[in-house]
Amino acid sequence: LFADGNDFSPETIAKNRDIYYQKQIADIIINQTTETISLLTSALHINLNIGQSLTINTSSIFLSLETISIESLSNKIIQQIGNAQIHFPSNFNSTINHNQIVSLRSIMRPLASADESQLNSHTNLSTSISFSILDQTGNEMSVPITSNHLYEFIIPHDPNVIIPSMTLQNVTSLNSTPFHLLFNLHYINIIQSNNLTISLHIEIQPLNISLAYLFIYKFDSSPQLNSSMNLIDGWSLFCPINLTNDNIYTYFIDNQLTVNHQSFIFGLRELNSTEIDEFCSNQSIINNPPISDKPFNFTSNYQVRTYISGCYYFDSDNNWQSDGLLVGSLTNHMQTQCLSTNIATFASALLFLPSPINWNYVFANAGFIKNKTIYLTIICISCLYILLVIYARYKDKKDIEKLGVTILPDNYKKDQYAYEILVFTGHRKDAGTKSKVQFIVTGEHNQTKVRTFSDPKRKIFQRDGIDA
Repeated sequence: LFADGNDFSPETIAKNRDIYYQKQIADIIINQTTETISLLTSALHINLNIGQSLTINTSSIFLSLETISIESLSNKIIQQIGNAQIHFPSNFNSTINHNQIVSLRSIMRPLASADESQLNSHTNLSTSISFSILDQTGNEMSVPITSNHLYEFIIPHDPNVIIPSMTLQNVTSLNSTPFHLLFNLHYINIIQSNNLTISLHIEIQPLNISLAYLFIYKFDSSPQLNSSMNLIDGWSLFCPINLTNDNIYTYFIDNQLTVNHQSFIFGLRELNSTEIDEFCSNQSIINNPPISDKPFNFTSNYQVRTYISGCYYFDSDNNWQSDGLLVGSLTNHMQTQCLSTNIATFASALLFLPSPINWNYVFANAGFIKNKTIYLTIICISCLYILLVIYARYKDKKDIEKLGVTILPDNYKKDQYAYEILVFTGHRKDAGTKSKVQFIVTGEHNQTKVRTFSDPKRKIFQRDGIDA
């Protein structure tokens, strides 16, 4: 029951047994919590008049219950603790009588539940928000699915999240490389697990805030942009006017664009003073990126930080899903904006990615002089590997020679009977011999002459051997 495939080790069995019983306890706690919330809702629902609201705020749960006319739900905003927010669409339309009185119940928990699949959905830094509309009898009502006007959920992250520092890109050292590249490229792995979609957030902080950049990107291959080639999926201008209060350029790729892609490669090029004057002053009317065939020339370095986010809902099988959800542009380190066609229990994902691989820097510093130790180590290991392969092949040939049955030199092919003799050589030291070994086969009516064991193609009677 607790083994992992063919792994029957005590550690694996103990780990899986703990997980199994933890799941059972968690299911019991969830059922008890759901039942308690239902009882509280029923008790409070009876005593609330229209326009009244009640909140329960503890360290483990925040519950809000409000009675309202259903016609007042259009564009309604429900505020929760920690800047959490639920925003109804402006054209909320229900098939129910507009004069009907309903109750709005919203619940926020400080942690998102783990799903049954045990896959890493990166929800460990997220709170969870659930929302439902109750009729006058306290039963949950179905709400209309709106494809054009979405429900908006602001889901806070853990306020104690540690934001990693930016990674310095020493691009000024690449100006003199012989590769003549037009953009400094960065590679990001965006492989998604369990069909959960993710959004991508890129932050670039120039050390000289007066500089401007051209940003291009392409999924699954390197972007290329020059006077004769335009192989990009998107581009943007980073002008000083676009800097945030922290002097950072930001770029956002929503989760619908990253679907079915495995990598994201973006490139940066510093704009010269002429391009800054021409393109940054009239940024709103620029329809095409500035194109140059000259190699990049960075006058100052910059720093990079990337992270992913996601919006998920809990399905009936207790698994996180992302279909029908869109990550909004208001997402940042402290919160995720989720846009949904329906209401359920929601959580967000947050994961800061390792520094993007700068292939330009890698190739520019891949020379033998700068990496003597690495190259010598690789050469020595390769030589040793080749020698071992040669030795192993030699021993394989020797082993092949040991196969088969030895035909005695004085064998008479026309004989009617064939006899096979097996000789086992022991394991002890000096068990083998190079001497000539002879034998006589004696039967009930006759015996052979003296015969000699010999094989012109291989050595016989070696230690720990079997000869036939």
